[in-house]
Amino acid sequence: MSVSNDAGTTTQTVEVRIYNQVYNIRGDGNSAYISELATYVDTKMREVVSGTHTVDSLRVAILSALKIADELFQAQRKIEQLDGVIAERSVEYANLLDSVLRKDTPAEAAKK
Repeated sequence: MSVSNDAGTTTQTVEVRIYNQVYNIRGDGNSAYISELATYVDTKMREVVSGTHTVDSLRVAILSALKIADELFQAQRKIEQLDGVIAERSVEYANLLDSVLRKDTPAEAAKK
């Protein structure tokens, strides 16, 4: 089901199954993406169950949320590291370019 909201975007309701429970998720964007997110969460919950043998769904949900948060934090740290590397290389390349542009060729030096 699709409904237009005040901002002009379409809000959809998508039925998903996470850890043997059916949820109707409403969101902006495409339904395939919402389904993909639900599948990811379901997979993480099943991984927690197989690793801990816990059956309490609240405990499984919390442990899964912690696992997903850990993945997010690790990805953010990796992005920060890569941003640092890019910044360092940008400075190196800018300095190299400046040094090349500052060198006068013999013909240019004679003109001055």
